Amino acid sequence: MLYNVFTNILAVVFVLGVMILIHELGHFIAAKYFGIKVHVFSFGFGPRLFGFKRGDTDYRVCALPLGGYVKMAGEQASDETTGSEDEFQSKPRWQRFVVAIMGPAMNIFLAIFLLTGLYMYRYEKPAYQEGPAVIGWVEDNTPAAEAGFQPGDRIVSINNRENPNWQDIEILVVSNPNQPMDVDVERNGQIVSGTITPEPQGRTQLGAAGWFPSMPAALQVVEPNMPASDAGLQAGDVITAVNGEPITFWPKVSEIIQENQGGVLDITYRRNGVEHTTRLTPVQGPGEDAEPRWRIGVAFHTEVITRQLSLGDAFSQSLATNVRFAGLIFEFVGKIFGGEMSARTLEGPIGIARLSGQAARQSWADLLSLMAAISLNLGIFNLFPIPVLDGGVILLLLIEGTIRRDLSRQFKERVTQVGFAALMLLAVFVIYNDIVKSLPERFERFLP
Repeated sequence: MLYNVFTNILAVVFVLGVMILIHELGHFIAAKYFGIKVHVFSFGFGPRLFGFKRGDTDYRVCALPLGGYVKMAGEQASDETTGSEDEFQSKPRWQRFVVAIMGPAMNIFLAIFLLTGLYMYRYEKPAYQEGPAVIGWVEDNTPAAEAGFQPGDRIVSINNRENPNWQDIEILVVSNPNQPMDVDVERNGQIVSGTITPEPQGRTQLGAAGWFPSMPAALQVVEPNMPASDAGLQAGDVITAVNGEPITFWPKVSEIIQENQGGVLDITYRRNGVEHTTRLTPVQGPGEDAEPRWRIGVAFHTEVITRQLSLGDAFSQSLATNVRFAGLIFEFVGKIFGGEMSARTLEGPIGIARLSGQAARQSWADLLSLMAAISLNLGIFNLFPIPVLDGGVILLLLIEGTIRRDLSRQFKERVTQVGFAALMLLAVFVIYNDIVKSLPERFERFLP
């Protein structure tokens, strides 16, 4: 427990530290290029711990590492200005625009750069995401079961998207809770149409359909002196049926074992292309959450496609991935404000710390992938037209450019105050949201 907390803290300081340092570096480089005086380049907030001064700029590290800022001469509406040519407000609007947009742009460039490097080293995806989207399992009492979909169905169209892969389907499902979606499947050579309405699920209230991809139950590990090994199963075998029920999605094996409550199981498996049968009796042992579970002593293999892409292919794939997820960010935000998705999907600093710690404990590749996603989110979030954010500065500059005069200092101060209050309310909400999602589920009924 303490190890997880410690790694969460270290990971989030590293992840957010890099994100914000890159963001502020964008503003700093643009400001210096246009001759704007920069008083402070700070990593972190709060009391100054250490640093050095070069020219007019104090480069400092402060006590609170979850942030940073660049303080330019005459940048804020409340700053006293002298009209000096090295002040932010003295520069042409197009230069101020470039300074404002360079922060978010650097975050977006970082996301593209990280994924490009990662894909050149290792580009991987689950094998089920390539090829036809064949249903391997339909869970009982779920939207997919109620709509009549069956294992073996091939999804040929969903929400007017033709021949989707499982990644397309997963994204459409999670982003459309409580929204009916038209689905066409191919079954026994015929097209069968239906409508599925994903139900909100879990603490994030993302959509869930209850269907799962076809994933063979191939054994990766068979533990010695356990029921599976005693019954003759070996690594490389593929379980094709349990108690006569076909298995085309390996997690279903675990569900059948738990439902059977320790009863005898008839296992059909394939080895070297030949079908065999055996019988075994599960035993009880601790599971991942320390709760007792029925076990047979096997671990399944999830096939992963791994490639090393060339620089050009890696860049193209990275660009496509970031464009797709940028579109999802705007879609999710629009649906949250439109009431079509729960605001519980938002993650704040506590949620980011949890995700960063999990990624760091898994592999550096997972951490880099998460960093790319957070950097993209940070870049796009800062482009939203909220005063105090870069997008608010850009909006005011566009308004001034349209009316061909500067807005009054008093007006800018009031707008900034309103924007700051809105940003603080949002911060309070996402932190509260994080805390609620971190509490045991039995406490959820006491909280709105």
